[in-house]
Amino acid sequence: MTDLLHLDDPFLKTATGQVVETGEGWVRVDPCLFYATGGGQPGDTGEITWDGGQAKVTICEKGPDGAPILRLADGAAPDVGQSVEQRIDWDRRWGHMRVHTALHLLSVVVPLPVTGGAISVEKGRLDFAMPDPPEDKDAIERALNDLVARDLAVGTDWITEDELDANPGLVKTMSVQPPRGAGRIRLVRIGQGEDQVDLQPCGGTHVSTTGQIGRLRLGKVEKKSATSRRITLHLA
Repeated sequence: MTDLLHLDDPFLKTATGQVVETGEGWVRVDPCLFYATGGGQPGDTGEITWDGGQAKVTICEKGPDGAPILRLADGAAPDVGQSVEQRIDWDRRWGHMRVHTALHLLSVVVPLPVTGGAISVEKGRLDFAMPDPPEDKDAIERALNDLVARDLAVGTDWITEDELDANPGLVKTMSVQPPRGAGRIRLVRIGQGEDQVDLQPCGGTHVSTTGQIGRLRLGKVEKKSATSRRITLHLA
């Protein structure tokens, strides 16, 4: 299994790895610095360099077996066994981290089942099982920014798949289920002890405190169906 560096340290900007597999226009590197598209979060971009060459990483995505592969721009590519230096587009990753964590807060402020979501560098959205529109959009925005201002710690825990099965309420997303097969599930926790406000399975990248998100602005609330609403938020 490929070692995914972002799971333990999403703030890493560079890392050395070894090419373990190649294909037409792509390579697999272990350990992998790049986040692969999944769970509504786009994959990282950046570059890799090696002795005598370099290549732009246009996207990191999951291969057929679920392990991350780096799609390369046309040109030279390293060979299997070569050591490469990986560098992510940090501004892109940082925006995704801030927005992804903000969406976790939105799921706290709007405590309804989530039916979909998407993340970009400056904004994100969640679709909720929400037949009626929210009564007070301003109250949602205030509650979000109150959680940001509390500068709550954001961390991770790990549980077994059996423990998740015994606590199905941890899963908020109806459209995306936690990946299984490795025997353990990663949880993202916001707040600690009596200050804990959220705990849910997630494989994405996040900031280390809610204060790092910065001020949030609530965008459109759109009707998607008779039973669902889409809420968009923006980094202010």
